[in-house]
Amino acid sequence: MSSRVLRKLGLQGEKDITSLGDDASDTEADFSSSGGAKKKQLNINRYDLLNQQSHSESEVKEDDDHETAGSLNAQENEAEHKEAARRKKKKKRKKPGKIPNNARSSEDNIEDEVERSVREVNELLGDTPGRVTQEPASMHAGGPKKGILNIEHRSLNPNNELKRIFGSKIVQNEQSKRRGGSRTRGHLKTTWLVSPKENWPPIGKPGLSMSLVKTENGVSTFTYEHSINYQQVQVKFLDAVESLNPDNIVGLINLHPYHVDALLQLSELCRLSEDLPMAAELIERALYCLECAFHPSFSLASGNCRLDYRRQENRALFIAVFKHLMFVGARACCRTALEFCKLLLSLEPEGDPLGVLLTIDFYALRAQKYEWLIRLASEWEPSRNLSQLPNFAFSIAVAHFQLGQDVELAHHLLQNALIMFPGVLVPLLTKCGVQPDSRVSSHLFFTTADTSQSPSLAVLVQLYVARCYHIWKESELLPWLERNVHTVLDRVDKKDPYVSDCEAKRSKRYPKLPPNLHRHIILSDIKDVTCSEMSESPILSFDPLPPVDSINLYSRPTRYQNPSAFYMFFRSLMPNFNPNQTGGALEEPGEMGEEGDGEGAAVDLRRSVTSLLDAMRDLLSNIHMPDVPAEGDIDSDEEHP
Repeated sequence: MSSRVLRKLGLQGEKDITSLGDDASDTEADFSSSGGAKKKQLNINRYDLLNQQSHSESEVKEDDDHETAGSLNAQENEAEHKEAARRKKKKKRKKPGKIPNNARSSEDNIEDEVERSVREVNELLGDTPGRVTQEPASMHAGGPKKGILNIEHRSLNPNNELKRIFGSKIVQNEQSKRRGGSRTRGHLKTTWLVSPKENWPPIGKPGLSMSLVKTENGVSTFTYEHSINYQQVQVKFLDAVESLNPDNIVGLINLHPYHVDALLQLSELCRLSEDLPMAAELIERALYCLECAFHPSFSLASGNCRLDYRRQENRALFIAVFKHLMFVGARACCRTALEFCKLLLSLEPEGDPLGVLLTIDFYALRAQKYEWLIRLASEWEPSRNLSQLPNFAFSIAVAHFQLGQDVELAHHLLQNALIMFPGVLVPLLTKCGVQPDSRVSSHLFFTTADTSQSPSLAVLVQLYVARCYHIWKESELLPWLERNVHTVLDRVDKKDPYVSDCEAKRSKRYPKLPPNLHRHIILSDIKDVTCSEMSESPILSFDPLPPVDSINLYSRPTRYQNPSAFYMFFRSLMPNFNPNQTGGALEEPGEMGEEGDGEGAAVDLRRSVTSLLDAMRDLLSNIHMPDVPAEGDIDSDEEHP
């Protein structure tokens, strides 16, 4: 430690530096000087050393040899002046300190009042201190509470549910096997709806975006927007759909791997060819593109974000989410499928354009969310009449029975459901493989119910039985159903007025299925469900049955109304074949304006048809069945090679 540093710290005193270095005891004696000396030493600003210029060791030695005690005294005097000035400033600060004492006391009072009010609110809400909760606010008139459609982000990933079912090690091993042959093509954005695969191409800028339309009563309405480039690709896609050639759609996806409608259409083609893993992956890629275009204010978990199904650009998200939840539900991930049902219902809860209410009860029961299902039914019943749907009438009774809190209420709800929808019992028992007893099989109330109900009600019954019969296979539910069936027959024999009331309701209600239920049947693709009231308009898998008041940005491709085998054969051979022009081409020349044009078109069509028929005759004439020798001929051939 140099003498300059020691002088700055005040440890030198008037003593010679060399004596300090030789005798440690003298240093301790000087260090333990009077209190005033200590104050002088402690009040010296030690950071002044940083402002000093660096000196070489030779300069420091010269300073140690030639500096005198007078410079040290001058430095100590300067330090005393600084200490006195600092004390004066401190006194000035303390003098007006009496005034803030009152302010401090008032602040304490304000804090006490705030704490008291917070404590009272927590007591009223029944919440513990320190925990912040929000009471679910009501949505617009006629809608449910906000909390009923809240979504848990973690539950949107089916891998989390698979880990709970099979264990994390098994799921991780399966994922590592699938990931072994894949090649990463770039960084992929992390999303909530799906987990992007490593072999997917980077999304870049596909030209899809979302904008905020309006915000009213805490509910925000958004809409998708297509850029100019995306619109051009969409026109090419519509031409590819009109060509009825899947190779054109595949070529479009190779050039534009994140075109949403092309992914939806190709997924349907893969599903028809029973390539379900590829169909599910294409839907996931479409959802990934749609989520990457979300508006920053678009929240999945809040349940207060809306999309107008009438707009053509918005319908892709509805259809992609519906198909994805069907694939997820087929993997027994019912909890994840329930979250996607809530998401799809929150996008347009009043209209429900895809009929999610016909399937949300099934996934709620399979996920054992009985209390949530009961809450949904109680909150939506005044405005939506959910009890008039067969699936909700039976599912609410099952939910109460599974909870076991009010078994008598469960008995009452099941009996009312059987009286209101008697056509459910016989198909349900048949689907479960249960033979009804003689009283049930001979009673007209259940055996003739399927013939007395309207066609639309019959479709709703078919949907419920085909989807939910697995639930009734549990050992506890079938005996419970049997007991209540006999109770219902007793009420029918006693001519309970509720039976006639339900019969009158069935005759007046369910006149015709709305379009949203038609879309639900098309997208669900349940083999046991048939609908004779299906619209005659052409059905496109990427946009089935658009609304009548649809807001279209693109014109729909022309799909001919004659999907016969003969037409499809001609269409595959001649892509320009149009049956709507056939009659006009074969008309008399005078009826077509210019005689030469009509006659030339008719001659060309006759020649093409004639050449096609000649080719078919040659093909059939050249087909020869091989002669199959008899057993005796085989033996003879072996004997005589």
